[in-house]
Amino acid sequence: MPAAKFIVDLTKLEEEQLRKFISCGTVSARRAARARILLKANEGLTDEQVVAALDVGMATVGRIRQRFVEEGLEAALKDRPRPGQRRKLSGKQEARLIALACSSPPQGRARWTLRLLADKVVELGLTESICHETVRQVLKKTTSNRGKAASGASQR
Repeated sequence: MPAAKFIVDLTKLEEEQLRKFISCGTVSARRAARARILLKANEGLTDEQVVAALDVGMATVGRIRQRFVEEGLEAALKDRPRPGQRRKLSGKQEARLIALACSSPPQGRARWTLRLLADKVVELGLTESICHETVRQVLKKTTSNRGKAASGASQR
């Protein structure tokens, strides 16, 4: 059973927009490839011919055609949101974690460990659960930004 064929029929204005879009040089490679796919499909090329001309995958061509027909030009060019886990800590919670890491360690300890910090964040009720790796990433993000600002751009 052949797959449904989505016919790309660009208006003159859309075609001009895509040509300008490709030639401006400031677009991502993905978006430029999608624009080229639409232009080739508008010329009447088959999916196989577009794949050969642009060195892209068959599924990509079909997906871009379908997205254009069903959702329009902008949707065909843009990336869809990618799935991912939501952030464990908000900005305020991250600030509290950083303040905690800068405070005195618990009695009997010389310094805070990542696991101790993670346990304390849960104990304080900032979140239900958190991994020590998340704590590390928050602290790394903070220290690397501070280090760059303090060192200046001339020290490389």
